[in-house]
Amino acid sequence: MLKRVEAIFEERFAGSPTHLARAPGRVNLIGEHTDYNDLPVFPMAIQREVRLAVRPRDDGRVVLHAADPTFPTVEFELLPGIPPDPPGHWGNYVRAPANQLARRFAAWRGFDGVLASDVPVAAGLASSSAIVTAVGLALAHINEVAVEERAFAELLAEAERYTGTRGGGMDQAISLAARQGCAAKVSFAPLRLVHVPLPADWTFVVADTGVRVEKSGPAQKAYNLRRQECEEAFGRVVEEVVESGLTRTTPSSYPDLLRLLGPQRTLDVAEDVLGGNLLRRFRHVITEATRVEEAVDRLRSADLTGFGTLMDASHGSLRTDFLMSSAELDELTAIAREGGAAGARLTGAGLGGCIVALADRQSVDGVLETIVSEYYEARKAAADLDTKLFVAAPAAGASFQAIR
Repeated sequence: MLKRVEAIFEERFAGSPTHLARAPGRVNLIGEHTDYNDLPVFPMAIQREVRLAVRPRDDGRVVLHAADPTFPTVEFELLPGIPPDPPGHWGNYVRAPANQLARRFAAWRGFDGVLASDVPVAAGLASSSAIVTAVGLALAHINEVAVEERAFAELLAEAERYTGTRGGGMDQAISLAARQGCAAKVSFAPLRLVHVPLPADWTFVVADTGVRVEKSGPAQKAYNLRRQECEEAFGRVVEEVVESGLTRTTPSSYPDLLRLLGPQRTLDVAEDVLGGNLLRRFRHVITEATRVEEAVDRLRSADLTGFGTLMDASHGSLRTDFLMSSAELDELTAIAREGGAAGARLTGAGLGGCIVALADRQSVDGVLETIVSEYYEARKAAADLDTKLFVAAPAAGASFQAIR
């Protein structure tokens, strides 16, 4: 991929790039729709990544070509208040970190660049956040902006909301700070990562349903609505907790509420004051946070069966309580389990995109073969399988370096 972006750079800019930024995609093993509620998630970075070859300019212009010609060139002036491209345009993921760095640190120096990526697009693997991370890292280095890693991840998460999606901070944190060979429990407010090595015989299979989900496009309304519902449900539960005198202090966040009452008592209160969608959303958030904590313990003890059971429960909750699954996601998780997976769930925000399935080294081939025959071949969609189906390798986080 590096040779490709260098060749395109030389063709476009009549010279060579000086630096390379890279940022991986991620697969979330468990903990969906909890990060924007300041509750933990458990993702890992993957071997699929964004690569950005750049050459600093002496002015504030950013000119970025995509190696994929279906994505138009992005060009703008680096300054606070950068006007956005139309909703859903990939250029907004380039403008987002630029706008934030210009606003927060008076970054002024732009670059010429070429970007290539093998992270599947609109598949729930954080391809867009990998762009935000790579561009943000490049601009920070070019403008000599020095920010501690966790603070920079929080800055990038805030930056990405420029696109209109009210997401959390999982994607930027794991793309920036992952460690090779590990998953990471990511907690929030404040951001912190606990890296957990993966057992040598565990494999995580990623399979794409083929249903694209543009989180800054048509799916944005559903994602933002879920966050709004979570906030409303939390507010109503806190009102009841305070009025009933269940705590001496007013809970300020979901983690605070859980620390004060514990999961079961929190759910009991919710069942008294919530109903319908608000109760379902709240129940998913609380039980999913509990599953994350249990999943970390299962991984540390190499309990493959226990971890798989938690993945299944997570998918069920996303299907019935959070209503973010789909017929294709449900079918593909069932096929993975039929092939021998210990557990399977949707990964990413849902409505389409990918699943992740857990298997050991002895059973992974059966899982892969069953998915190919019963999902892709049944749909006559077995072409380009390497872009749709792969075993995720836990990768290192983002980097920026000179090109020799």
